[in-house]
Amino acid sequence: MVTPRYGSGTLPSVWQPDSLQELRIIRERLEGRWCYAAGGTLLRTQWESEVKVPPEHLVSLARIPEMSGISLQGDEIVIGAMTRLKECVTDPLLLRLPILHEAVLAIAAPSVRNLATIGGNIASGVGDSLPALLVYDAELHWLTCHGMETQNVRSWLLDGRDTRLNAEDVLVSIHIPCSRVRGDLTSCDSEQGIYESDQSIPERNQQISFYHKLGRREAFTASLVTVAFLGEFDPDDRQWKRIAIAAGGGSGIAVRLTETEQWLRSGKADAAQAAGLAAHVAGEFASYTDAFATETYRIQAAGNLIGAGLWQAFQSIRI
Repeated sequence: MVTPRYGSGTLPSVWQPDSLQELRIIRERLEGRWCYAAGGTLLRTQWESEVKVPPEHLVSLARIPEMSGISLQGDEIVIGAMTRLKECVTDPLLLRLPILHEAVLAIAAPSVRNLATIGGNIASGVGDSLPALLVYDAELHWLTCHGMETQNVRSWLLDGRDTRLNAEDVLVSIHIPCSRVRGDLTSCDSEQGIYESDQSIPERNQQISFYHKLGRREAFTASLVTVAFLGEFDPDDRQWKRIAIAAGGGSGIAVRLTETEQWLRSGKADAAQAAGLAAHVAGEFASYTDAFATETYRIQAAGNLIGAGLWQAFQSIRI
């Protein structure tokens, strides 16, 4: 632990708990400004740009074992919040979640993903992984002052619109139901052995999934718009069995587009829905204007990305 006096030019005191219990104790004792550190990539950027003032105390979460790793637990894929983004890219379980896998690959550059954690991306409230987690119906498990609490990612984001996200809560893990996974998980090998589950999406149904990020350049850029789509339909009667659509990007809060989902569900699964889908997304999605793009541009871009994604997906389907 580093313990210099706080002031201009000095480092904050760094606390490194080895368990959630020790973290609770440290949190109760700290006085003055303090914050948590995961990979530290966002914090460093905020300090260097003077968006935030460095705290008196920095609580590192890196040594808490239950906050790292990816595993199959019952009928859920569980991702520790301290899992590095580079591990999310290569883990065989997350390869079965292509939308999240694509979202992680779109975050920053490889050097940043070596340090950054998925929990840090989520806890920012505006991370590029959030639209993907929305369509997968992910749950977030938090350590709060009242103990462990669980909240659906959609509810957590909605709460963030009206109240500031509680800075004292610690994201411990992310849980994704296996019912969102394509294929049989028993074929997934990992260093931890064979994953055993048969709760994935039935192979007889056709799944369409995609994730798109629009930025100011091709790679290593902040997003202007991010969209995610997960759909499942019966190829015999072309009825949608499941639809989830989400959009976000930049400093805007990601949202599920439930009205658009309902409209799509009312029709037959077909490429002809693409144009109407783009229009409904543009009619439901709300965004914002900043120095880089207007709200109108972001809304239109989200509609076009989702409509084009659906059209392209149907072009590749052979039924």
